[in-house]
Amino acid sequence: MSLSESIGSAGVFILLVAFVFNLANKKFGASMVYIVMNVTGAALACYASYLIHYIPFVVLEGVWTAVSLAALISYGRKKLRSRL
Repeated sequence: MSLSESIGSAGVFILLVAFVFNLANKKFGASMVYIVMNVTGAALACYASYLIHYIPFVVLEGVWTAVSLAALISYGRKKLRSRL
């Protein structure tokens, strides 16, 4: 297995685990663990797509990473406000 395949497989695995957990538990989708899994999985899949020069998936996974990062920042801000 090549490096790009290993990285891509890890990223997709993380995304699929997050998806299955989210389907099994409605509250999981609103958790920090879910968001971090999406950021990590999408970033790995994006990088693997970049390594093999497959631009459509670089765009898809790049947007997924950016949206997940925005959700993580929003989540962190909400938690910070609730503690103040």
